[in-house]
Amino acid sequence: MSTAGDREARVVRIVPGGPMLVEGPVDLVTPDGDRVCSDRFMVAVCTCRRSKNYPLCDTSHRRKTRAPDSD
Repeated sequence: MSTAGDREARVVRIVPGGPMLVEGPVDLVTPDGDRVCSDRFMVAVCTCRRSKNYPLCDTSHRRKTRAPDSD
């Protein structure tokens, strides 16, 4: 794995239709300046902004919308 200075680069996986998976631990800074720290080995970061636990993913992206009634 490549390094940036003396730190190893983090692996980030983009899940189509889902979260961004980041190898932890991570320290996230939200747009309003709040910090969210996680020491988990893999952290799911919400990309759909539906999560009630934003910026962390709570699988809200999995909710399906009801099909319109066909008359």
